Amino acid sequence: MDKYKKLAQNTAIFAIGSFGSKILLLLLTRLYSANIAPDDTNTKALLEQTANFIIPIFTFSIAQAVIRYGLDREYDKKEVFTSACLVELFGMVLLLLCSPLFRLLEYANGYVGFLVAYIIASSFRQLSSQFVRARDMTKLFALDGILATLSLFCFNVLFISVLHWGVKGFMLSVFLSDLCSGIFLWLTAKLWRFFDIRCYNYEVTKVMVRFSIPMISTEILWIITGFSDRLFIRYMAGHTLSTDVGQAAAGVYENASKLPNLLSMFSTIFFQAWNMSAITENNAKDKSLFYYRIYSAYQAFMFLGAAGLIVFVKPLSGILISYAEHPDYARCYLYTPVLVIAVLMMSFNQFLSSIYVATQKTSHSMWTSLIAAVVNILLNIILIYQWGVQGAVVATFASYFTCYLVRIVDTRKLIYFKVQHGRFFLNTALLFVMSILAVTQPAWYLPVQALLLLFMCVFNVQAIRLVLRIAGKVSGRLLRKVRR
Repeated sequence: MDKYKKLAQNTAIFAIGSFGSKILLLLLTRLYSANIAPDDTNTKALLEQTANFIIPIFTFSIAQAVIRYGLDREYDKKEVFTSACLVELFGMVLLLLCSPLFRLLEYANGYVGFLVAYIIASSFRQLSSQFVRARDMTKLFALDGILATLSLFCFNVLFISVLHWGVKGFMLSVFLSDLCSGIFLWLTAKLWRFFDIRCYNYEVTKVMVRFSIPMISTEILWIITGFSDRLFIRYMAGHTLSTDVGQAAAGVYENASKLPNLLSMFSTIFFQAWNMSAITENNAKDKSLFYYRIYSAYQAFMFLGAAGLIVFVKPLSGILISYAEHPDYARCYLYTPVLVIAVLMMSFNQFLSSIYVATQKTSHSMWTSLIAAVVNILLNIILIYQWGVQGAVVATFASYFTCYLVRIVDTRKLIYFKVQHGRFFLNTALLFVMSILAVTQPAWYLPVQALLLLFMCVFNVQAIRLVLRIAGKVSGRLLRKVRR
């Protein structure tokens, strides 16, 4: 199948699989904001981030290597999967031995057992789902995404809305959902057939670990970049010029990031398909043209998606977040527009990271992520001191934007492709103008926003046409299959 069509088809499959699950996650967002107080919302976010921080350390990020080498025809899938399982099993033993140290985290008191169970189940599911993708079983991967979110939704309703177990109910829900998902994949994809101690290959393990070790730092650094905002907002109370800090303010920041996560959702759907294409097309002669076309179209759609969220930021925030129980959440929309642009930059960084994966230059991913983390921490200290939550928002954007500038230069040394820098900076500038209008809301802001959005559509129409043309061909092909 043509590589453009293959990418479009995989994107469509992941989108279909993600659509239902994301709708349920939106309902969960409202369930959390209605049933969990701002202070506990921040505790929930910190525990999530802590789990995400710990998982790559104790799994050695081996799931990243599974998708890279599982798709590579030069490697035997049994050797890849067996090596990954044994590495992860070793990591889980280390996790259990180190778990008493989690009590040193003030916000983890009373949740250590839940945190360990959360990490084990999530690691199990992550490894299983990545190997399913590596076997090109995209439809099963998408189906599992729907079923996992449905089970998460049901468990959350039971434990949080009915039994009122709060944060513990959330942690238990994630554990049970991920455990069920992992078991489902092992049974339906018959993963046990690929786990065989006799197929263990030390050389393959060494290659995979060498690839994945830098990814540990990369994942941790990105988590620190997102994690530090909440920590600084929560613990700088009484030490800043701004009063917009503390646990309640951290809860507001957490909810302000819900709408930008919609943009991240679409980016992740595409990245799942794109990452597979980047790996399989790594040795293609026309890969530079392939990257140029896909990246141009991807940028155009992402800019337009960000613009749409910014224009309708206030009503959309009202839909996603429940203000009735916690009136403080009503000001979330003040921080959301710049967070949308920050997530947009993060999405572009994610796209560029696929080049590091395809070329096996994961150390580059690590040091570029380090730059983002350092910028984020330094600016958090300075800007939160002055502006509170808004300072954290600006720091987040600045760190992702800095990383983008570094990566767009570095990645094109590995795989060269044309980039329209002028189009990028003009689109970004327009988004900031729209953000200012969305927050200040002068009397004439609606017609101006509409004109700016229309201009962006016209300005990016060439890249959009390419995607629509490819999508039309793929949909026609799928329709013909259905009719047969």
